Amino acid sequence: MAERDCSRPIEWPTMILAAIIYGGWAGLTWYHDRLPTLLVVLAGAWLIAWQGSLQHETIHGHPTTSAMLNALIGGIPLSLWLPYACYRRDHIAHHATDRVTDPFDDPESRYLASGTGPAAMMRMASARMQATLAGRLLFGPIDVVLRFLAAEVRRAMRQPRAVAGDWAPHLVGVALLLAWLSVCRIGIGFYAVAMVYPGIALTLVRSFAEHRAAREPDHRVAVVERAGPFALLFLNNNLHAAHHRAPGVAWFRLPAFYRRHRGTILAENGGLLYRGYGEIVRRYWRRPHDVILHPDWQA
Repeated sequence: MAERDCSRPIEWPTMILAAIIYGGWAGLTWYHDRLPTLLVVLAGAWLIAWQGSLQHETIHGHPTTSAMLNALIGGIPLSLWLPYACYRRDHIAHHATDRVTDPFDDPESRYLASGTGPAAMMRMASARMQATLAGRLLFGPIDVVLRFLAAEVRRAMRQPRAVAGDWAPHLVGVALLLAWLSVCRIGIGFYAVAMVYPGIALTLVRSFAEHRAAREPDHRVAVVERAGPFALLFLNNNLHAAHHRAPGVAWFRLPAFYRRHRGTILAENGGLLYRGYGEIVRRYWRRPHDVILHPDWQA
């Protein structure tokens, strides 16, 4: 597993990227009433999804060697709903497990285990609605947010101090962000529906097919090779098997790493390769990407 190159205390491409994202968001919200609504929606969704990719980089030790500074860079809650500390905790656990996609071992899994009762039936119905790419984009954002909030309520009953510690800085950041939106005369409803919701949907384009619950755990992480502009939006995380093999490699070095190790990576992941997101759209817009019940837990 490759680690971050600590000989460079600051990775300037990522610092410049952060300045572009936050500067673009501030400019967009400040001048929103002078711009076409469609442009505000598209640019807002792109910037929020882009910041999610930046947060992912900071979790993996970029762009500085200071975890505190990286958290300050990545922790601004543009999407409102997800505390940075929670994202960091779950994503580190996602990389730590050797059973990626397992609904019990992988906190980022969207697969289910077999079950009975009303709750299991509701989870199954929700999963079926999101089995296709169209359903995932339409219903996925609200499902992701509601399931996360429900899990946090349950966690608060068991670990109230830990939850308070995760949420306190997040809520301070949300309050400051809402104050800025008020100055810009943007209602929270418009911001949530027109910018945050499509921003989450854009992120779900990446996560929709990046994992697959194969019987062999090593075959569960995909590669999307020709991502076009999505490569920039996702900071090359479309090369997901390469990222899992070397999570410490910075986004701007990951394509070269993938080219050097392409044969090994594709052999290790069982050839789980998509040529581009166009292929994913054609194959899965109206067809399920995979089974809903995880193969290890179907009985």
